[in-house]
Amino acid sequence: MRENSWKVRGWVVWSAILSGLVILLYAPVFKHLVEQWWTDPDYSHGFFIPLFSGYVLWRERKRWVKSHAKPSNFGLLVMVGAVALLLLGSLGAELFTSRVSLMVLFAGMILFLAGWKVLRSISFPLGYLIFMIPIPVIIYNQITFPLQLLASRLATFCLESVQVPVLRDGNVLVLSNYSLEVVEACSGIRSLLTLIALAVAYGYLLERRSWVRCLLAGLMVPIAIVSNAIRIMGAGIMAHRFGPAAAEGFLHTFSGWVIFLVALVLMFGCHRILRQIGIRQQRAADV
Repeated sequence: MRENSWKVRGWVVWSAILSGLVILLYAPVFKHLVEQWWTDPDYSHGFFIPLFSGYVLWRERKRWVKSHAKPSNFGLLVMVGAVALLLLGSLGAELFTSRVSLMVLFAGMILFLAGWKVLRSISFPLGYLIFMIPIPVIIYNQITFPLQLLASRLATFCLESVQVPVLRDGNVLVLSNYSLEVVEACSGIRSLLTLIALAVAYGYLLERRSWVRCLLAGLMVPIAIVSNAIRIMGAGIMAHRFGPAAAEGFLHTFSGWVIFLVALVLMFGCHRILRQIGIRQQRAADV
């Protein structure tokens, strides 16, 4: 009993020390991260990510609490590596490296305090935190421009299909009375990042098959692109029929919410189809 008491006290002391280390070293990182969630619409879903990870930890608490805790000193090496990444990111003004180092530090802390089995048991909620970290600007720019061009091409095809005269010049759609520019915010990247994070969470909660979870997350790419092209087509039709003012302001913002909801409905529909396929395969196997 005395030995177990000393182990508990030691675990509490080390937890307090490491928590203080996180607060001391990562306060600026946390501050800038939350500010970006608040000011950048592309990453406003970041507030949801740690809340969902915390919910999964609570939901699966019996499983990871029952995991045999065997602290590993290798966790110290991982924590040192995390601090090195933090310094590297700070010196190079690379926010992504500094933010990723936080996840590495969490993994090292868990290893040091509880060991590999506990780390494996909470690998999903820990890994899910990657969705709260904005992707590097250089990668973001490489993704958004091709998405802008693809969305503008799809929108042009759709507008021509409904007899709306349009001329595409790169990512600009020239109508008879209006020029519609497909900017970065209209590339689909905003809804894509949010939809993938939601699809991963949805799949984890409501689907047991790993391949279906991965497929649902992958399907968010074409769903986001097509739904965004429909939004651009709608703006073009409104501008053509009712004037430029109809494609701007409140209607433009409202259409974004509507299309996002449509994308969610498509995700649910895809999951329903995949579930029916699984049921038919199971029935065929039973026969």
